[in-house]
This record gives sequence, structure tokens and C-alpha cells, in this order.
Amino acid sequence: MFEIWETSEPARLISDAGSLQVALEKVDTMCRLRHDQAVAHIGDTTEGYHFEIRDHEGKALARLSYVPDPSRAYQSVVVEEMRGDDDA
Repeated sequence: MFEIWETSEPARLISDAGSLQVALEKVDTMCRLRHDQAVAHIGDTTEGYHFEIRDHEGKALARLSYVPDPSRAYQSVVVEEMRGDDDA
């Protein structure tokens, strides 16, 4: 079990996930949402957003800082190598 946290002040639990791959996808979804909000001029994006994926004991396994760039289309923060799709 993994937990996804937004660690910007105040820190808050966003969701949980049964696998690391699902946790990464949820973080990507949150970043896309923050990007869409920046495009719509909702909220303050100057300091960006900070996310953590934590294990069942609360230990941070991965951290991501994301600053939306509303001047261009959203690009996923999850690269193919992180997705674990080994079809080769």
C-alpha cells in the first residue's frame, strides 16, 4: 500500500494506491490538474507543488516538485521507464 501526499503547506493526504505504478499515475493526474488550474489562472503557482509517495510505514519513497508552465501543453511527469511497461 502506498500513500500520495501533497506536502505543500499544509500537507495533506491525497489518495492511496495498491501499487507504485498506480501511485505514479495519481501523482501525474494531480500535476495535470495543477497545470490546468494554472492555465485557468486559479491559485498561486509561483512556488509550485510538492508531492510524496510514501510506503505503509509513512517513509517517503519518492518526492516530486512541480511548477506548472501554462505557456505550453502539459507534459507527463512520469517517464516511460518509471511506468514499468516492459513489453520488449
